[in-house]
Amino acid sequence: MKRSLFASLMALIIISTVVLSGCSSNSNGSASSSPAASSSQPTESAASSAPAATDGDPFGGWVVGLPKIEAPAGFNWKQFEGTTLNVITENTPPSSGLAANIDIFEKATGIKVNIEQVNLDVVIEKTGLDFNARNDNYHIIYADPYQILAKQSRHFLDLNTLNNDSSLPKVPGGLEDFIEAQLTANGYMGDKEHLYTLPYDSPTMVLSYRKDVFEKYKDLFQSEKGYDWTPGPEMTWEQYYEIAAWINQKVKAGVIKEVKYGTGHQAKQHDSLMNDFSNVLTSFGGEYFQAENLGSIGTDKPGKSLLTSPDAIAAAEFYNKLLKEAAPGSTSWDWSGLAEAFAAGEIAMAPEWHEFASMYENPESSKVVGNVGWTILPKGPKGRGNMYGGTGVGINKYIPEEDQKAAWLFLIWATAPQTQYKILDVGFTPTRHSVYNLPEIQKAMQPGTEESKKLPNAPSMIAVLEAWKEGNVYMRPKIPMWPQVDTIVYTELSKMLAGRQSPADAMNEIAKQSNKLTGN
Repeated sequence: MKRSLFASLMALIIISTVVLSGCSSNSNGSASSSPAASSSQPTESAASSAPAATDGDPFGGWVVGLPKIEAPAGFNWKQFEGTTLNVITENTPPSSGLAANIDIFEKATGIKVNIEQVNLDVVIEKTGLDFNARNDNYHIIYADPYQILAKQSRHFLDLNTLNNDSSLPKVPGGLEDFIEAQLTANGYMGDKEHLYTLPYDSPTMVLSYRKDVFEKYKDLFQSEKGYDWTPGPEMTWEQYYEIAAWINQKVKAGVIKEVKYGTGHQAKQHDSLMNDFSNVLTSFGGEYFQAENLGSIGTDKPGKSLLTSPDAIAAAEFYNKLLKEAAPGSTSWDWSGLAEAFAAGEIAMAPEWHEFASMYENPESSKVVGNVGWTILPKGPKGRGNMYGGTGVGINKYIPEEDQKAAWLFLIWATAPQTQYKILDVGFTPTRHSVYNLPEIQKAMQPGTEESKKLPNAPSMIAVLEAWKEGNVYMRPKIPMWPQVDTIVYTELSKMLAGRQSPADAMNEIAKQSNKLTGN
C-alpha cells in the first residue's frame, strides 16, 4: 500500500481498540451490538441490523442485514485446532482491530494467530525473502497490490481453489459483495482467472478542509473573487490554487488568524509525493504508461512512458506552481507529517488519506475537532483523480495444505461483513457493499448525527464513496517494476520542487528512466 500510519496514531488506535474489545466481547467471544448503536441495544435505525441469534455462526454477533458466515452441513470449525498462523501486515486500522478481537477467531476455531504489524517497507522485505526462498514463515500476507502483488503474484495461492472447495466455507455474500473496483485492483494480477487476495482495507485521498475558516470568510472571499469558495465537487485545481494564495495573503495581513497557511501537501521525497502528484497528473489528462488496465488487473508490459505528453508536462508545471503556495513544510512532510500539521490547526485545506479523519476528531491528537469538512479532490481540465491505496490479504502458496485451509478460515473471518462492521470504531473503512447499505451506517455518514459521532471515519465517508466512483478514482499502475518507477518519480519531482530542474525536464527524465527500466 502507500502508507504506514505514524506511531502515535497507531498507539492511540490500539489502546482504544483493546478497551472497546474488552467492552464488546462477552465470556464466550460473542460480539456485542454495533459500534454505532448503544452498548447493549441497536439504535432505532438499526432495527434491521440488530444482533441476532448465533445459530450456525461460530463467531457470534451476526448482524441482520449482513451476509452470514456459513459452512457446509456438519462442518467442524475446530478441525484445525492447534494450528498456528503467522500474519504479516502493515500497521493499519483493520489490522489493529483484528488483533484486538483475535480471541473471537481463536476460540471459535482453536487456531492460534500471530499478527505482526510493521511498516510497509518491512512487509515488502520480509515477504520477498520468504517467497524467494519458498519458505512458509508467513502464512497470510498483507499484499499491497502495487508493491507486493504485482511482483509476487506467482507466490500467492489462488483463492478460487478454496472458495470453490465444497468442503470449506465460501466468501460470505459472495465476491460480488466486495466493491468491484477494489476486488479487481487488490485481488487479481494480469487476468481474472486467478484470485490472489480478498479486499482488506481501502484508504483513499480526498480533500480535508477547515469548515470554520471557510464559513467565517466566505462572504469576504466572494466579495473579492466573485464566487463561492466552499470546497466541493465543482472546485477546480486553479480555484484551489487561488484560494490557497488568498488565504496566505490574508494571514500575512492579519485578517485570518485561525490557520497559518492556505494549503499543505505531502511532498517529501517519498512515496507520498508520487501519490500527491498523481491526483493532479490524472486530472490534467496525464498517465504514466500507455498500456490499458494499468490500475485494474495490471500488466507486466506497461508500454512506453507517457510523461512527455503535453498533458503530463502541464500537470507538472501546475504542481510546481501550487507547491510554491503550500506550507513550507510540505516538501518535508509525508502523509503523517501533513496530518499532524493539519490536526495542529496550521492548514486550511489539504489532500489527505481519509483514514486520518479518526485522528482529526480525537481531542487528544487534534485541535480541529468538529471543524473538519471533507469532499472529493478538485477537478482538472481533463478529469479528476482521487488516489486509491487499498490492499488485499492473501495466502502463501508454499505452506502445507492443511495450513492453507486454516488460513482460509482466517481470511473468511477477517474480511467478513460482520467483522468489518465490528471494527468500524477503530477507524476502519469497509470493503463491502452490505456494510454501507445498513441503515445505521447510512445515518453515520451524515455529519452531526449521533451515529456519526461514534465512528471516527464517518465524516469522510460521503467524500470517499464519491471518490470511488468511475471517473473519480485513480489507481496507479499495477506493474512488477512499479516500486522502482515510484522511486524514480518522487526523486525527480523532488529535484523539480527544489528548483534543480524544470517541470518539463523532470517529466522527460522520469520517462527516460522508466522506459529503460521497462525495456522500452
